Amino acid sequence: MTGFEALLDEPFVCITDALRRFAKERGEHPALICDDEVVTYAALDARVDRFAAALQRDGIQPREAIALCASASVDYAVAFLGGLRAGAAVAPSSSAPSLVGMIGNSGARLLFIDAEVQRLLEPVAVDIGAVPIALDAHAGSTALDTWLGPHGTTPEPVTIEPAWPFNIIYSSGTTGTPKGIVQSHGMRWAYAVRSMQRGYGPDATTLIATPLYSNTTLVSFMPTLTFGGTVVLMAKFDTTRYLQLAQRYRVTHTMLVPVQYQRLMAHPEFDRYDLSSFQAKFCTSAPFAASLKADVVRRWPGKLTEYYGMTEGGGSCQLEADAWPTKLHSVGRPMEGHDIRLIDEHGNEVAAGEVGEVVGHSPAMMTGYYRQPDKTAEAQWYDPSGKRFIRTGDMGRFDDDGFLTLLDRKKDMIISGGFNVYPSDLEAEVSQHPDVAEVAVVGVPLEQWGETPVAFVVCRAHARIDAISLLEWVNARLGKMQRLSALSLVDSLPRSAIGKVLKRELRERFYPAAR
Repeated sequence: MTGFEALLDEPFVCITDALRRFAKERGEHPALICDDEVVTYAALDARVDRFAAALQRDGIQPREAIALCASASVDYAVAFLGGLRAGAAVAPSSSAPSLVGMIGNSGARLLFIDAEVQRLLEPVAVDIGAVPIALDAHAGSTALDTWLGPHGTTPEPVTIEPAWPFNIIYSSGTTGTPKGIVQSHGMRWAYAVRSMQRGYGPDATTLIATPLYSNTTLVSFMPTLTFGGTVVLMAKFDTTRYLQLAQRYRVTHTMLVPVQYQRLMAHPEFDRYDLSSFQAKFCTSAPFAASLKADVVRRWPGKLTEYYGMTEGGGSCQLEADAWPTKLHSVGRPMEGHDIRLIDEHGNEVAAGEVGEVVGHSPAMMTGYYRQPDKTAEAQWYDPSGKRFIRTGDMGRFDDDGFLTLLDRKKDMIISGGFNVYPSDLEAEVSQHPDVAEVAVVGVPLEQWGETPVAFVVCRAHARIDAISLLEWVNARLGKMQRLSALSLVDSLPRSAIGKVLKRELRERFYPAAR
């Protein structure tokens, strides 16, 4: 029986224990590839051992947090996996400015960074209560190789329990202060097992082009290594480089956010690359336009699956875009074992066909927000039987076939003159114009109506439309209560590192008093 087959017979396996099995069974198989550096399973296992041993030497106890903030690299992966092997909870940060609050919340005593983060931290360095350790040779802190100690060092074995925290992922903060989302080892293992249905295994090669601090990335990264596949890492997304790597390494799996799909499909030489090795492509984290899904299905080999859900867990929906060409406007139907419902502002379930806030229950739910019981309570909803659900803050509607169509974030919904106006409806209309590449609609305060919608538009190259003409064009197609009060042409939309449009920044740009 191979290590892969043996794993499937066990109720729980720590992911770094699975890594050790493959290091013994297929030690020369590539585990990680980054910038032409190839790290085998045997070499990766030894580096993870060395890292875990250094954590123990410095007194890091099981379930204690360590912090990470850096670009994707082999050493970043080693730090993440080494932390897990030592029993630590890994707290990856999305940005240097958020580190002060994140470290204060997590209590991390060690912070692993790179040169760019070191530079950004200089103004707040005195407020960082953790010892910085450099993952590269240029960060000006203690160098990783020096900190690790001698080659061949191994840690004391740690028996990791399923309920222990695997990671503390801090929310993007697009709607407020980031919160630490605790996910357990048991939850990660259960997800990895379910991922086998998507073709992850010893022959999988997964191309990672999103940040390693994101749950969007971890749901592809971890199953690939858990079952003996190969991960190809990109420190920074670039369309040409992505296509070159996909062709060179005969990539089978990838997870991308919608803006990455958009840029890849717009690449002038996309169709010249051999992408026939792809088995499965995934997308999540932001709205995925139906027209873009259709283009990916038509021109890119392999199945396309969109997931809708939250890092916090709760229920998720899945859309197999190849199989449901008439449902591409939706995010699919609830996954097996996932319970998705819609509730009104009073916490009551809405009638069939009506709009409500999406709440979900699933086997993969966060333990809670780290050291924030009040925030945890706010994020939960219980049905009359006492079943626990996670509130998403998204508004949606189920159709007669059980497919969920998202309308907007509850927070982003515009109430104008007492009417609910959904920015996504307006964005869909603006997007119909042939000169429009991207659009975001936000609500800003207006004394007469309470709120009013304004649009920010990125035009396609060589577009000739002006803002006034485009505003007139779209308002002629909208209902009276939906019409835009203003439209601005911009070079780009502000986005988080994972591709979400930062509507709060747009709102503040148009109406600073809305801060």
